[in-house]
Amino acid sequence: MANGKRPTWDEYFLKLAMLASERATCPRMHCGCVLVKNRFVLATGYNGSLPGQPHCEDEGCLVVENHCVRTNHAEINALVQAALHGINIKGSTAYITNMSCTTCAKALIAAGINRVVVFSDFHDTLAIDFYTKSNVEIVRLDVPDRQINYNIDDYSSARKTEKSK
Repeated sequence: MANGKRPTWDEYFLKLAMLASERATCPRMHCGCVLVKNRFVLATGYNGSLPGQPHCEDEGCLVVENHCVRTNHAEINALVQAALHGINIKGSTAYITNMSCTTCAKALIAAGINRVVVFSDFHDTLAIDFYTKSNVEIVRLDVPDRQINYNIDDYSSARKTEKSK
């Protein structure tokens, strides 16, 4: 955390993307994406198989030209979630654990995002070039603190449930 106790907004939303990535089902990469506008989460996504289809972790990856094609990437799943719920993401920020692949970058640009915040790179991508040429701001941060800092014993108004004792 930047100031020792409370994460910045960018760190906070990147941590949410990290949390979303925990749902990923492809062992080659766990990626999460959170679409945010005016500090409001619009949609989330992680890399995983199509609804009703087998997952990589169950049936293995389906690799074509060094990419697993069994899964949708986190950015595509976040865009689909927004579309299914009628959410306009134009002017939003994409918080992504890993730099987009070329296809995801093009989709985010076409959907109108204007900023990408990321902490790791991705192989074989033209995303940076496409983002730059489309005037999408790219912000690279260090990996946020991976620990959730919550201690119920520190809060006088909180009480443990039976399961948390």
